[in-house]
Amino acid sequence: MGYFRSLDSKIEALNGLWRKSDRWLILMNADPDALASAQALRRIMARKVAAVDCAQVNEISRPDNLTMIKALRIPTQRLTPNLAAQYDHFALVDSQPHHHPAFKDYAFSLVIDHHPLVPENPVEAEFKDIQPGYGATSTMLTEYLYRLKIRPGELLATALLYGIKTDTQSFERQFSDTDVRAFRYLSKFGNLNLLRKISRSEFRLDWLKYFSLAFRKLRVNGHSLHVFMGRLDSPDILVILGDFFLRLYGISWTVTCGVCDDTLVLIFRGDGLHRDMGKLANKLFGDVGSAGGHATMARAEIPLANIGENDPEEYVWHRLRSAKRKVAKPAPSTS
Repeated sequence: MGYFRSLDSKIEALNGLWRKSDRWLILMNADPDALASAQALRRIMARKVAAVDCAQVNEISRPDNLTMIKALRIPTQRLTPNLAAQYDHFALVDSQPHHHPAFKDYAFSLVIDHHPLVPENPVEAEFKDIQPGYGATSTMLTEYLYRLKIRPGELLATALLYGIKTDTQSFERQFSDTDVRAFRYLSKFGNLNLLRKISRSEFRLDWLKYFSLAFRKLRVNGHSLHVFMGRLDSPDILVILGDFFLRLYGISWTVTCGVCDDTLVLIFRGDGLHRDMGKLANKLFGDVGSAGGHATMARAEIPLANIGENDPEEYVWHRLRSAKRKVAKPAPSTS
């Protein structure tokens, strides 16, 4: 067995896609794994097509993502209809077409992703590689670089390292042996000082006021901690707070929530031992909005119109109180 899986048939299929006259746009819902994967695919396509660029469907506001883009010189821009009209073909990395409403407007020629397949939402593309057993799409793109004998430069290798690091939570979440091999391989080329700089760029100075507010508003119930933050400009602070409060001794799971753009957003974080956060989010809020995720992290988004005249904060507390009922524990790991 080689260091990475054999990709001969995949590479042959990829080579059949490239035409010197074509213009490609790589789309993503930008996070570290998606950003790194897009840059790796862009490197693979360089000099094989007339043009290849990257665009994201979301606003990038998290400090670590912004630091990653600046420090690693990642060129990406917000997707707009005018931008898309300039390209002949579209690729999608670290997502599937049903993952974001904006993706549904495009016919993808190429999809590379590591998220689970959903039978009712099959992926249709001329080329597709979906590997749910992998911890990061960055690992998959590292395999392609390796098999194509493309040595990643320092900045690209660092981006792929950070993509693997974040999507596996530094190998504390689901990962495969291939993720470990990819991380080891990339470590020979990446800049570990840059990696540390990006990893530590978690907070913005103006976010400290939200910590102060959260300390005053938090509610602790046994091994759980809940905070309703009111109206926010961005849900990113909810993710930061959820991860932070899960570090408290005696806390097994957290729910941080607030209202952003007429949408009630709830971020679930857990230790993976007591409750399955994905099942909990779906059980409590799946009937009024989109809700789900993994055993240790999940998210729910509910349009305010779906809760009627209810006060959002009281509505959340009412639903969370029902979480005292037994919720299935995550299945024991067999790895």
